[in-house]
Amino acid sequence: MRFHPKGYGGQRRSPDEVKRDGWREQGVLAVSVDDQRLTWPERELVEQLGTRLYGPRPAEDLHHG
Repeated sequence: MRFHPKGYGGQRRSPDEVKRDGWREQGVLAVSVDDQRLTWPERELVEQLGTRLYGPRPAEDLHHG
């Protein structure tokens, strides 16, 4: 039996698993403003929070239609 430290060998976690574990273990929330699982008001809230905490995104990165 081989021992691999956490994060080495074995199966790689999906990005959603990493985000879920970050939320559950550290209270860190990583949300895309374009996540289609969210409603329009929820996406707007994410956009407003990101802008307040980190400043506006560059204009070419905005995906609002």
